[in-house]
Amino acid sequence: MPTLHHKLKTLPWKDMPAHTTRAAERGRHITRSIKVADVPDWIDFPGATQVAQLRRTVTVDGSKTVEVVYLITSANHTAAPPQRLATWVQGHWSIENRLHWVRDVTFAEDSSQVRTGQAPRVMATCRNLAIGILRITGWDNIAAGLRHHATHPDHALKLVLTS
Repeated sequence: MPTLHHKLKTLPWKDMPAHTTRAAERGRHITRSIKVADVPDWIDFPGATQVAQLRRTVTVDGSKTVEVVYLITSANHTAAPPQRLATWVQGHWSIENRLHWVRDVTFAEDSSQVRTGQAPRVMATCRNLAIGILRITGWDNIAAGLRHHATHPDHALKLVLTS
């Protein structure tokens, strides 16, 4: 039985217009193209109104990588035309990179053995609070901020009590 991904992949994407953006970020040249269509009848996804194909081409030092992902959304074409969908997807990755990645790398969150009850949520909230306080007080490098405050607990206490 074909998967949803396989079915979406077989839609006539090459016949659909694309909204394309190009950017140069940190030595990488990135082309993002999104194509959007009304949700086909065979998709049994409650509330879904649109499907999209997002293609990211990243070139670094002459080496090219292409990634194609498929999206399903309940936002209709009026609320979410292609350019807005593209912005939302990029915004998602901004949050992912700015918060979740930092939490995982800095606090080794994926390795955490805290798994029962509300404890994982409480720990994530504490980590978010620490990241937020460090950012508000001017720390761009969260790991460096944590190391600094680990060796200067009086500074950490002052941050918590005055932020």
